[in-house]
Amino acid sequence: MSLEFAALLAGGYLLGSVPFGILVGRLLFGVDPRTVGSGNIGTANAMRAFGRFGAALVLVGDAAKGAVPTFVAMHLLADPFSVAAVGLAAVVGHNWSIFLRLRGGKGVATTLGVIIVLSLPAAAVFGAVWIATAAIVRYASVASMLGSAAVPVALFFEHDPAPFVWYGIIAAALVVWRHRDNLRRLAAGTEHKIGTEKRS
Repeated sequence: MSLEFAALLAGGYLLGSVPFGILVGRLLFGVDPRTVGSGNIGTANAMRAFGRFGAALVLVGDAAKGAVPTFVAMHLLADPFSVAAVGLAAVVGHNWSIFLRLRGGKGVATTLGVIIVLSLPAAAVFGAVWIATAAIVRYASVASMLGSAAVPVALFFEHDPAPFVWYGIIAAALVVWRHRDNLRRLAAGTEHKIGTEKRS
């Protein structure tokens, strides 16, 4: 492992660890998203806690955490494996943040940020699947899991490098794993729907 690769891995993890949901909530709205709705620090719960503007800020911040280190890695490192690894490090940082005692969010927006750099068509597929699913079932969790699952398929059929496809597979698996409580709530009929519990 080169020193440059190691530094980018560490940087990706550290940037991914920055909890934008908590920062936006506390600094702009005086609310900790962990005390609202599902208690998650990501975009869907930010919508409930802060409304659309706050949720948009969280979405952009969390996506940038994935996009920035991946973009830097793509321009400094030669091989697709290293680029995918740096992107995955950012997702791991979001999910298990060093600033939150190895707790964190579900990695959906950060995963999307990485995909935007790796493959814009695959990112578009994610967006299309997410929007269509959310419109039909009104569950952000289901939309996020199906959108994430569509990404490696899109990467494969685009003939992207194998490490990018494996990134998509691992990232999608992490998204599903991090949504295991949502799956339990879906089974119990108590999952939050999009547009519920939003602050006035």
